[in-house]
Parts: sequence; C-alpha cells; structure tokens
Amino acid sequence: MDWPALALSLRLGIFTVLLLFPIGIAAARALAWRRFRGKGLAEALITLPLVLPPTVLGFYLLVAFGGNSPLGHAFEALFGHTLVFSFSGLLVASVIVNLPFAIQPMQRAFEAIPADVREAAACSGMTPLEVLMRIELPLAWPGIVTGMALTFAHTLGEFGVVLMVGGSIPGETRTLAIAIYDRVQDFDNGAAATMSALLLAISLFALAITYVLSGRIGRRHG
Repeated sequence: MDWPALALSLRLGIFTVLLLFPIGIAAARALAWRRFRGKGLAEALITLPLVLPPTVLGFYLLVAFGGNSPLGHAFEALFGHTLVFSFSGLLVASVIVNLPFAIQPMQRAFEAIPADVREAAACSGMTPLEVLMRIELPLAWPGIVTGMALTFAHTLGEFGVVLMVGGSIPGETRTLAIAIYDRVQDFDNGAAATMSALLLAISLFALAITYVLSGRIGRRHG
C-alpha cells in the first residue's frame, strides 16, 4: 500500500470539496434562477469536462499552467515555484475538472425550490442572507450533499488530468490512481489490486452516504 499516495488523494479530495462548496452554491443558484445572455454557453463550459477526454483537458490545463503562460508566470513570480507538477496546480486542475460534478446536482436542487417559497420568505422580512441560510440551503441540501460526494469520489479516481498536470512526483502529485498505474507498469499486480480495492471501497462509501443522507433529508422536507 502506498500510504503517502493515499494521504495525498484524500487531501486533494478534501481541499477540492472545500473550494467547490461555495463556488458550486453560487454558480448553481445563478444558473437556476437568473436569465442572462450567454447562460447556455456557461452551462456548456461547465459540462465540458464530462465529455472531453481527460488527456485533452489535461493538455490544455498543462499549457495554461505552464511557465510560459501568463497564469503560470504570475504564479511562479508570487510563490517561487511552478504551478504545473505541484500540488497547487493539481488542486486548481481538480477544481476545474469537478465543476460539473459539483454544480449540476446543486443546480437541479435549487431549481426544484418553488419561486413562491422564496418570495414569501422575502416578503416576511427576511434578508437575502437569511433566505439563503434558512430556506434555500435546507431545501437544496440533498443536491449539495450529492454534488460534494460526487466531487470527492471523482477526485480520488481521476487519472488523466492528474497525470498530465502533476505527473507522478512522490509526496507531491502522485495520487492513489497514479500509484496504481505505476504498480501495474512494474507488474506488481498484488499491490495494484489492494490499492484498487481500497479506492473502490472509499468511493462506494462516499456514494452510499450521499444516497442515505439525500433520502433522509428529502423525506424530511417532503
């Protein structure tokens, strides 16, 4: 078992969820209720990682994060190291790749909230923040939980983008999925099988928790 790779995968998954939690809520609410020019294009861009081959997306991120790009150059000037082949670059790439997994379930949950419920809350004197915290989030919580669990599970299993942007640097960018690939390349099928089984168990557990919590919360507000 490659414990450093497991620890790195879990850290990447947790950080990705923490970053996408507020981003996902803000984007999902805007897409659910607002009408603006370019909304279709915005939704298409968010969905793109679902249909684009991971190596293609990883290539474009590698170019965008490279030292010759404005983003890569600015990051290196600020922090003293490159964005590619680092945990920071891996995290940014993970956030981008997981946008559809986080936002789409949240968007569907916010769309399911009746408009008159929000309007009644606003007419009762609640501030927009109170409406969000006391009305919208509790009603949309099943979708939010689903989005975060899907994000975490997908982050653990992501391979193509991780390999393109981060490579396989021990303790820095080598996740459990990359470690499994390396073990297979070394014909160490026993270790690969053990790590694959652990990754399967963690992903299955995360998805099971999602369905259990979503079902309970949905029945509570049903």
